[in-house]
Amino acid sequence: MVNYTTGEVSKKLHISVRTIRYYDQINLLKPTMIHESGKRLYSEDDLLLLEKITLLKAASLPLKDIQQIIERVSTANILQLHQERLKTDIQQLQKSLEHTNTLLNIMKLEGTLRWEELVPLFQQHQTYSKEDVWKKIFDEEERATLKSSLPKLEADPNDIVKWINLMKRIEICLAEGKSPNSPEGKIIAEDIHILSSTTFANEDLADKFWEVRKSEDASEALGLYPVRQEILQFIEEASKGISVSTSK
Repeated sequence: MVNYTTGEVSKKLHISVRTIRYYDQINLLKPTMIHESGKRLYSEDDLLLLEKITLLKAASLPLKDIQQIIERVSTANILQLHQERLKTDIQQLQKSLEHTNTLLNIMKLEGTLRWEELVPLFQQHQTYSKEDVWKKIFDEEERATLKSSLPKLEADPNDIVKWINLMKRIEICLAEGKSPNSPEGKIIAEDIHILSSTTFANEDLADKFWEVRKSEDASEALGLYPVRQEILQFIEEASKGISVSTSK
């Protein structure tokens, strides 16, 4: 029968010697044998038990609970717990990725981060449900269309870049004092109209969304990134006679 020292177990399972000794102290994992020299020796069964402990710990179970259930759970149970933990980790990582994409896209759009306007976008607990607000404004078919077609700040598609560039072009016009009725303003309005036609299923939905977008309160309630009123007014003036909408 092969027995392993604490150091050998540490190297084999990539677990620190300190952790193994701690498990010994709290009677979670006792060595099969203690040599007369004082060396603690672990068997293959001990190593299997240590692997079970490691999996349960990865499932975020506290050590005191692991100690109580370790002998009662099967390998299948342990793997199921580990699977659930991995799913949770993936969800958290996906959310972190979406937040990072949002910040990067806002940086492209604004050139800086206006934290006072960002906080509501990431708040998990609010006095109202964004989903309920969407249901009040748009019917089921409209919500499905908007969900599938609207460019999202948390995503990384080409569509969001197109909207960002349009907003930047408006910013340049505003900085240079060019009016919405200037040739540049009219070209921007035409580009917005073209992009909107590929985003929305029909012109009525585009107009409906645009009306919501013009309202700061409604945009905030829906969790949409705030667009400065100067930009919205520029689009409104430049687009007279043209059906337009703006992005999330």
